[in-house]
Amino acid sequence: MTTDSTTPPLSQAAAAPLEGPARAADDAESLRKRLAEELRRSDTAADGSRASSGSGTALSPAAEEIARSLRSDGISQPVLEGSVRLLDVIIVAATGFASLSFSGTPFTALTFGAVAAALFFTLAFFQGFDAYQVRVLRSGLAQTGRIAGGWTLVLAMFAIAFVTTDLPRHIAPQAAGLWYASGLFGLVVSRLILSRLVSSWIRSGRLERRAVIVGGGQAAADLIHELESQSGNDIRICGIFDDRANDRSPEVVAGYPKLGNIDALVEFGRRARIDMLIVCIPLRAEKRVLELLRKLWVLPIDIRLSAHTDKMRFRNRASSFIGAVPFVDVVEKPITDWDMVAKRVFDVVVASLAIIALSPVMLATAIAIKLDSRGPVLFRQKRYGFNNEIIDVLKFRSMFHDMADPAAKKVVTKGDPRVTKVGRFIRRSSIDELPQLFNVLAGTLSLVGPRPHAVNAHTNDQTWDEVVYGYFARHKVKPGVTGWAQINGWRGEVDTPEKIQKRVEFDLYYIENWSIFFDIKILALTPIRLLNTENAY
Repeated sequence: MTTDSTTPPLSQAAAAPLEGPARAADDAESLRKRLAEELRRSDTAADGSRASSGSGTALSPAAEEIARSLRSDGISQPVLEGSVRLLDVIIVAATGFASLSFSGTPFTALTFGAVAAALFFTLAFFQGFDAYQVRVLRSGLAQTGRIAGGWTLVLAMFAIAFVTTDLPRHIAPQAAGLWYASGLFGLVVSRLILSRLVSSWIRSGRLERRAVIVGGGQAAADLIHELESQSGNDIRICGIFDDRANDRSPEVVAGYPKLGNIDALVEFGRRARIDMLIVCIPLRAEKRVLELLRKLWVLPIDIRLSAHTDKMRFRNRASSFIGAVPFVDVVEKPITDWDMVAKRVFDVVVASLAIIALSPVMLATAIAIKLDSRGPVLFRQKRYGFNNEIIDVLKFRSMFHDMADPAAKKVVTKGDPRVTKVGRFIRRSSIDELPQLFNVLAGTLSLVGPRPHAVNAHTNDQTWDEVVYGYFARHKVKPGVTGWAQINGWRGEVDTPEKIQKRVEFDLYYIENWSIFFDIKILALTPIRLLNTENAY
């Protein structure tokens, strides 16, 4: 991969002499580009550092305990706020139509317009009163004043309309009064219930962004103090990881323990649900920053570089702020918030319809397998799921039962004697993958994503993470039944390093460019591309 002609390679930038504070700090966007470009390189770094899997790295007892306490998924604040808006819309619309119906008002275009106007003004006034901020949602009686005030303003808009237009001819004032009373009751009761839920989620840490500090010492202590001094700060610092010895990086920084080194951090990130890694190292030390990022970028986590001690020119595209504390955004977690909700809804709906439509094919396949050879119809294999989680993936059995290879110790080759007659057909046509639709409903797979690989998958006695730099970065999203690599011809036997290299390249492209429309495109192309059975056997 070539670098941007306007952006010098990181190795050159790190070696170049600094020219005063401006050069030492540089532009945030330029720094982000250099780091991102280097991380996309598919070859091993010049210093031999590789993306770490974290597998086999022992955690300290303290890190183990904290990781166990962080296994539950957090709740996305944008999704929560959007869901509350949707709840308000439902309450206002339901009480409005019920009030109009109860008062005998006929449903016309004007009444539907009145309800639509009420919804618009409700959302606008509630937004103006900050009624959707988490700090407000957690309050009980305190937020009812905002809700009552906003809803009363909506009634005031209708009162003005009653006086200045002929609206009373179409909607009785009694209907508006009933709507106001029932709507207020519904909105207040729902917010009181919600406040209890939000308070519980905040106490359990599910509504906070969980962060880990990378790098210790005084710089980390200063950053922690700055973050904790920001009003409305939702960052929960879970610990500190640093490769340096205790004489340079104390065991406790600003009251937070050092939990281990960087390899331990990767393992910690596999076990705990972490939202963000904050690298607290001077930005001018790009070489050291890159060494850390090469190990950490495989995690499905936001990675930000702390810039609180650096003089930089910040642009919205490259930087973000927590309060007044600036950060350079280097790696962003893919498919978050509403994107994650949309993808899950899409998966469940389409997978359910596919199971119904393909049930005759799956039933016929099951009968053929039972008639062809002894053994179970389904085959389960341990494969890598999201964030290196080990999952059971379902397939129709295509091998003789006594020759099955659940550990994937031997790659299936052309003319493999272990494959049954029925197995050859269902493997070439990918019918053997159809049971994975039930994995999609269970949530361990997505319809579209990087294909799940067997845990022990290897080429030339090398596991694939040893063959390809950054291999585990493909696990930043859920694996899929089909994927971008597969419809581009990279399916079937993997007998050369180039084949797995290409699969990973296409997988990473999919992750970086994901959209619902991209998923639809891949699903639409899958049946067509399956006609090419050259590498499927």
